[in-house]
This record gives sequence, C-alpha cells and structure tokens, in this order.
Amino acid sequence: MRVFWQLIAKLSQAETRLIASILMIAALLLAFGLLAEEVIEGETLPFDQKLMLALREAGNPGVPIGPPWLPEAARDISALGSTIVLGILLLAVVGYLLLTRRRAAAWLMLGAVSSGVALNSLLKFGFARSRPDLVAPAVRVFTPSFPSGHATMSAITYLTLGALLARTNSEISVRIYFMTLAGLLTVLVGLSRIYLGVHYPTDVLAGWCIGTAWAMGCWVLMTWLQGRGQVEPPEQS
Repeated sequence: MRVFWQLIAKLSQAETRLIASILMIAALLLAFGLLAEEVIEGETLPFDQKLMLALREAGNPGVPIGPPWLPEAARDISALGSTIVLGILLLAVVGYLLLTRRRAAAWLMLGAVSSGVALNSLLKFGFARSRPDLVAPAVRVFTPSFPSGHATMSAITYLTLGALLARTNSEISVRIYFMTLAGLLTVLVGLSRIYLGVHYPTDVLAGWCIGTAWAMGCWVLMTWLQGRGQVEPPEQS
C-alpha cells in the first residue's frame, strides 16, 4: 500500500486526473451493467412501480401530482433532451467551433454525440424493455424503454458541452458554474421522463450512467489528443 501511494505521489496532476476519470468511467459502466442485469431479471420492477405511483394521485394514476401547470413544465423540460433540441444545439456548437477554426474539436464533438446516439439505439433495441403501462403516459413515445434516450443523450450532450465551455475559462468559479448547469439540465430532463410516466426510474438511472460514462470517455480522448497536438488547445481567459 505504501508503494502504491508513493507511485501516486509521483504522478503529475494531469496523470492523476486521467486515472481518476478512467476509474469513474469504469464505475459507471459497472453500475450500468449491474442495473441492466437486475432489470432483465425483473428485480427492479417493485421499486420502479412504487416510485412511479408516488408521483401520481392516489386512486387516479392517470393524473400526476402537483399543480396543473407542473405537467406542462415537465413537458417543456423533457423537450430539452429531445433529438430535435439536442440536434439543433449540437449543430450550433459545431458551427461555432468551425467558425473559430477549431475543426478537430468540432468533429470530435460531432462524433461524440453521433456515436452516443448509435450506442443508445443499440442498447434500446437490444434490451427491448416495454414502456411502463402502470400509469397513462403524458406524452407519446415510439421506442423501447431501457435505457432512457432522453437521459442518455442529455448526459452526453450537456456534459460534453459543459466540459468544453469549462475549458475555455481559467477561473474555477466559472468552470464550476458550467459543469453545475450541465449536470442540472441532465438531472431535470431525466426526472421529467419519470414524472411524465414514459420511463421507469431504472431506465433513467441507466441512461445517466451510460451517458455520463460516454461523455467522460470522449472528453478523456479529447484531452489526450490535445496533449499530442492533434486537437486545438482550449482558450484561456
């Protein structure tokens, strides 16, 4: 153990962050795998049903709890994780990166989100979990349930974008602001899907796990390529 800590002490700050990121990615993938196994075996269904019913009026599961305006607000928040909104946001960011002559970063951002869409689609149709039928959904859905596409893609897009913005400023408070905002948007989108009755809670948890792991993996790759001079370095204020 002493030798281990001595080796850690000799690592640079960048190497330490890289190792920590890889360990976090591994932990998220492990959590996704364990959760997927429980879902396949049906072990999570009692938890899912209990939490979903807790968000519905007693004796009337077709009506979400809360004031009349809350379901509409949840639909608006949910739209922030839709393919259309995230696609527009992605094109806007890629366009900005191209205009500022960060072509490699632009293509990497586009590749990170596009590959995440493909991964999510493969997982959805691979697990083929049916949508919740315990409550009446407040919006229409057309794809399998596990993992939540909104949770997965909002995590990939917003966390990657937040990290990109954070690296454009040297002040810690500004970096924390960008990453906190990205995390908050990701969480709100996922919660809105549960509230609207279109996803089980475990769908959303799985989406957060795989989406965050994917975003971190892409960001580790970008940082590594920047160190090798193959991706434009971030601007510093």
